[in-house]
Amino acid sequence: MSTAKEMKDAAKELSSLVSGLEFSSPVSCVYNPLEYAWDPHEQYLERFSRSKKKVLFLGMNPGPWGMAQTGIPFGEISAVRDWMGIDCEVMRPNPEHTKRPVEGFNCSRSEVSGRRLWGLFAERFGKPDIFFKNHFVLNYCPLVFMEESGKNRTPDKLPVKEREALDQICDIHLSKVIDILQPEWAVGVGAFAESKLNLISGNLTNSPNVTRILHPSPASPAANRDWSGTAQKQLKESGIWS
Repeated sequence: MSTAKEMKDAAKELSSLVSGLEFSSPVSCVYNPLEYAWDPHEQYLERFSRSKKKVLFLGMNPGPWGMAQTGIPFGEISAVRDWMGIDCEVMRPNPEHTKRPVEGFNCSRSEVSGRRLWGLFAERFGKPDIFFKNHFVLNYCPLVFMEESGKNRTPDKLPVKEREALDQICDIHLSKVIDILQPEWAVGVGAFAESKLNLISGNLTNSPNVTRILHPSPASPAANRDWSGTAQKQLKESGIWS
């Protein structure tokens, strides 16, 4: 079985399992981009996960103007459409939060985290095929959680029992991905993702080296002060980039 086929099968299984979970207030609406935005996600896996990788970058979960719209991790519209060359129809989630509509590639908002992350990769590697030859990017959790007001709620803020049920599924998927891609390095984009990588790495036969880079979120004051320079410095100090 091809690497891309294994990755697609793992993503479909992840999507199916997390769709069976239930979440309580203050979460009022949950999006699963692996369902309604499967077409672009499948293209992403088909084109860019065809081989084993040296470096796996791991994020937490989809952002409202990135993967929630495009189905691609950190999927800022212009990065996905103009740099990766992926542009296809995105369905609508059901139910859909009135304050958080999914407009797919017609969304006019920009995902700052994704713009920074993919912008760094585009600047350093030029073409996506050069970047993806040795690198890949995924999220730990595929779900987007929203409160009644439309406010985003991250997975780490879920009640313990709900979080544990979700983590169990996501941990298994992450272990499968690492087994498929066999990265030498697994890089948490932020502390949350790094903690998940450290948690499962001890149970893996071929455990990657784990480190992290600063999360590019605009909510982080540190990320607003030359995030690209900081991330590159961290990757070079780890010996991942030269």
